[in-house]
Amino acid sequence: MQNTETTAEHRRLAESPGPDGPWRLWGPYLAGRQWGTVREDYSIDGDAWGSFGFDQAHRRAYRWGEDGLGGICDRYGFLNLAVGLWNRNDPILKERLFGLTNSQGNHGEDVKEYWWPVDGTPTHSWMHWMYRYPQAEYPYQQLRDANAARDRSRREYELADTGILADNRFFDVHVRYAKAAPDDICMEIEAVNHGPSAAPLDLLPQVWLRNTWAWGHDDRRGEITRLTAPALSAGGLEAVRVTHEWLGEYHVAAEGAPEVLFCDNETDAVELFGNAENASAYPKDAINKRVVHGDEAAVNPEGRGTKAAFWYRFGSVPAGESVVVRLRLSHQAPSLDTFGPGFDAVFADRRAEADEFYDTVIHAEVTGDDRHVARRAYAGMLWNKQLYRYGVETWLEGDSAVDPSPPQRADPGRRNTGWKHLSLADVISMPDEWEYPWFAAWDLAFHCIPLAHVDPAFAKEQLVLMCREWAMHPNGQLPAYEWEFGDVNPPVHAWAAWHVYRIDGYRDRDFLVRVFTKLLLNFSWWVNSKGSDDAGVFEGGFLGMDNIGFFNRSAPLPPGYRLEQSDATSWMAFYCQQMFKIALELSRHDPAWQDCATKFLEHFLQISRATYNFGSHSLSLWDEEDGFFYDVLVRPDGTAQPMRVRSMVGLLPVLGATDVPTWIGEKCPDVTARLNWLRRHRPELVEPLLSSSEDGEHRMLLSLVDPDRLRRVLERMFDPAEFLAPFGIRSLSKAEQQVTEDVDGNTVSIAYEPGESTTGMYGGNSNWRGPVWFPVNVLLADKLRTYGRHFGDDFTIAIPTGSDNLCTLDEAADVIDGGLVALFRPVSRPDGIGVRRPADAERIEGSDNPLWAEHPTFYEYFDGDTGEGLGATHQTGWTGLVAHLHNPRLPLEPPVVAEPGTA
Repeated sequence: MQNTETTAEHRRLAESPGPDGPWRLWGPYLAGRQWGTVREDYSIDGDAWGSFGFDQAHRRAYRWGEDGLGGICDRYGFLNLAVGLWNRNDPILKERLFGLTNSQGNHGEDVKEYWWPVDGTPTHSWMHWMYRYPQAEYPYQQLRDANAARDRSRREYELADTGILADNRFFDVHVRYAKAAPDDICMEIEAVNHGPSAAPLDLLPQVWLRNTWAWGHDDRRGEITRLTAPALSAGGLEAVRVTHEWLGEYHVAAEGAPEVLFCDNETDAVELFGNAENASAYPKDAINKRVVHGDEAAVNPEGRGTKAAFWYRFGSVPAGESVVVRLRLSHQAPSLDTFGPGFDAVFADRRAEADEFYDTVIHAEVTGDDRHVARRAYAGMLWNKQLYRYGVETWLEGDSAVDPSPPQRADPGRRNTGWKHLSLADVISMPDEWEYPWFAAWDLAFHCIPLAHVDPAFAKEQLVLMCREWAMHPNGQLPAYEWEFGDVNPPVHAWAAWHVYRIDGYRDRDFLVRVFTKLLLNFSWWVNSKGSDDAGVFEGGFLGMDNIGFFNRSAPLPPGYRLEQSDATSWMAFYCQQMFKIALELSRHDPAWQDCATKFLEHFLQISRATYNFGSHSLSLWDEEDGFFYDVLVRPDGTAQPMRVRSMVGLLPVLGATDVPTWIGEKCPDVTARLNWLRRHRPELVEPLLSSSEDGEHRMLLSLVDPDRLRRVLERMFDPAEFLAPFGIRSLSKAEQQVTEDVDGNTVSIAYEPGESTTGMYGGNSNWRGPVWFPVNVLLADKLRTYGRHFGDDFTIAIPTGSDNLCTLDEAADVIDGGLVALFRPVSRPDGIGVRRPADAERIEGSDNPLWAEHPTFYEYFDGDTGEGLGATHQTGWTGLVAHLHNPRLPLEPPVVAEPGTA
């Protein structure tokens, strides 16, 4: 728990605890990619990538949001400020990040740019973002063609592979923001020429209003006009006035004498769709036409519109030199002081306050590279906060004014038709700025753990948001992710809520109540929708682990079939335990919650009882000979077939462990009485309640797995020939080189793939068939510590399996956490020249060039053999958990607080 008065940034957080707080009005909420998202897709076939691709993005107005480079916007996205670039070689302005769509990439969608969130504070009083801009023409078509020519067995062809970045022939474009006040933002753009020779560069900071008026739902058009004398009284700058019904009046001032260009944020329907005319004579791509193609008539000569750019032209930036432009967004009209000494002072103060803030957030014992990685992880998480606007009912109806929706899109069973209640206009933590610019329920829960270290109020608000009426389905289901809200993510919300409560100092019980009461609905949805009739096992389906099975677990099975899932049942036992723990904590202060505690205790015991048999039709999910858990396919005639593949789904029963607090007897007498009754009258039901005593202290543990089964599972988990990788626990056993099953005459197979997926399942851009994934590794380590607290030093296992190195379970957890952290710790390169992070491998990010080495990259998952980072390249969502791992462990139980009136 941080003292809210410790630093200037903590005081700002205290002034703005909620999403509408003044210091939270402006932030890096502008999306990294809006094109190619479901919410911008009005096609009949639901091909979001194909219906609104990159080539349309600079000509076509968005419906639900905006995107840009290193940009900011207000929390509702009405006004946006970002960077445009031109190296005088590219065919279009560089206004947004480029990448391959799902069908273009040989491993699914894949961004082809290099950029890094460098720093930031949670109120966004200080922000720093950097983009690496090539000086030669950007090879758009070469990247498309080269990846199209590769199959899934080959690596992706990256921007660095084209040679365009050789000899450091690029500009590093640093975009920095410092808030003088909540609504007064200083902006600095610095472009550094790292190449060996001079190069030209045009910088075009842009300000624009989101198009809300074209769709027939919101007439608040707003306007941007050039500020001239006498309204502009200060010299040495250019400025525009922005007027908007909700925002009021803002001014954007630009130092120096840039040319100011104006157009409208409207679609160029003439060029895109062959329309006879456009809604505006100066549509969205007019600035591109003026700058790149020299078309002076393209922009509005009257100095007004809904989009404007300040055009700075640098004909020759010397090698090793930089150019800087400065802007300011404020309610105040520009004056002689706009870019005076106070401007520089704001930057100096906010930068120093950011250092001060992280000196308290990151523990003093975390030093060197670990400290650098932790701070970069926090920066990435804060920059991945994006505005998410999406009203499903409106989206399904289409926008009749400009883009009517085909009636088939609203047919029952089509995408998201059962989620018409969902209507969001919120700042949400995204998994990745480009590849996943939308929220996912279980990703977001993991995000909240590291976020709670820097901004517990935001972390709590995010968890509550997923449970609000405009997000949670009326039946209690949490929305999974934009491509299919009705899919099923693992129920980790309660676990995340409990840990956020702990990180925040065990003090906000109101937050626990808000989350817990809504999760009661969600838990009921799980029981009613995913539970079997009588076996006590569950059939979750997708559960976030994409292609981990023989077949797509999200797709419907043939009539009469069902898949009894080891992981689904384990997740539900885990869910029960977390709800039990929260209910007990609430019961310490209000006895009425004890009824909920006993409900979840007994529900867990019922699941656990079934788990000891763990399956139906006389076939257990536990295989005694193999010492492992498997999914089981049940046929219509009642016969069953185990899916014999050793994967993460067989390790997840380990998650079903939680301590029973030592104070339960004193603080929760009703729960204790019920437990004693069960011991006397239903002793078989309380077998999963393990007891031990040490030094006069009686300890209890609820465990889904008994000690013998736990030991056998861990023997496989820590076997390097199976799950134990150099940097964590693999998602599929390395021993599974090729596993084949015959399912009613159809041959299905799965094989260990340590790197990128070679299958097309889920677009081919995800792989749970071997790589190491941060979230499940963190959970496994967390639960091993739980077991370790109960069993103490008496329970040891060999790590690696078969060796003489005996470890306690707490030490085993350290092995997992240590592997994850080591992904980002530099080690000597194989060639002996310099060092590199294992996650960066042999790519350009892992070169000995210090311009690359200083920037850690946070990947989606990691190669099961080498640790190379794979998948999305800015996944400081759950990979940002590395910052959490660097923090000292929290106290196990809430601090003892004396009751009023006692000594």
